[in-house]
Amino acid sequence: MTKKFITELKGKTVMTNDGQILGLIENFMFNTETGELQNVLVIPAENIEPRLFRTDTQGRLVLPFSEMKAVRDVVVMDID
Repeated sequence: MTKKFITELKGKTVMTNDGQILGLIENFMFNTETGELQNVLVIPAENIEPRLFRTDTQGRLVLPFSEMKAVRDVVVMDID
């Protein structure tokens, strides 16, 4: 994956490998002890059922950063 700044990723559309739009990246979660990027916080698209995903208290999808596979015009996540 090409190196990107976090600020370049905020607001990007997130989609699955099969083309389903999940929503827009709003923020990220880091491990404060190690600095490791752990999760991507995504504002869900209208057609997404948030109950099918892990969510935070604000209703954002919490997707593992490790599942981010490609970053171009959209961010592709390898979500089952």
